Amino acid sequence: MKRSIIIAMMLAATVLAAQAQQPAKPEDTEVWAPVPAKVSPAKLPGAAPSDALILFDGKDMDQWVNSGDAASTKKWKFAAGIMTVDKSVGDIQTKEQFMDFQLHIEYRIPENISGSGQGRGNSGIFLAALPWGAGGYELQVLDNYTNKTYVNGQAGSFYKQSPPLVNACLKPGEWQGYDVAWTAPRFNEDGSVKSPAVATVFHNGILVQNGTILKGDTPYIGQPEYRKHGASPIKLQSHGDKSEPISYRNIWLRKL
Repeated sequence: MKRSIIIAMMLAATVLAAQAQQPAKPEDTEVWAPVPAKVSPAKLPGAAPSDALILFDGKDMDQWVNSGDAASTKKWKFAAGIMTVDKSVGDIQTKEQFMDFQLHIEYRIPENISGSGQGRGNSGIFLAALPWGAGGYELQVLDNYTNKTYVNGQAGSFYKQSPPLVNACLKPGEWQGYDVAWTAPRFNEDGSVKSPAVATVFHNGILVQNGTILKGDTPYIGQPEYRKHGASPIKLQSHGDKSEPISYRNIWLRKL
């Protein structure tokens, strides 16, 4: 090997060794782009931030349709800035379809609620409504202030799958709220699950589902399962129990 080549190799090794011995600098791990979008937080707790999509603010029900017939004019009762379940109408759902989102929604169990178990203020928030099987992935709404039922069916649970970490229910007559971070499932071309649905839920400001991985949909009978789907509407359930109907207000969503 020529002497010039050997000298060049030795110099290169010396430079690399010197570079390896250089102390780390703060800027080595600084990321400057892309810059996150500016979002203005709400001034009041529970109010919508600047980038939120308003699904219901007490002015109208234009963002909602009848789940059984999107062309139908039949919706729930609407008065005094709130919407109340009409059990003769059935479920309602958003016109728009979503994948990943942050959702805020408030509900009220009527003060004069009657019944027991699953027959007491029963409703549900389907974070992705599906036209088959269990109808989607249900976050349970129920009066469990002092009402006993199976724990994976009480308020704050993913129905028949994941009980809440704690019971954070308020008494009937008081407005309550859910704040949800929802990551929709993804599927491979052959219909197999690429990544499951994941949800974090706060009930009345208290964490009740912490990065919960769903096993599939939420059937009343049988085991959960996944079937390939994409963006889906959010559905509010009109349950068939005989107790007094519940109400909803202040519903907004941020697409993630």
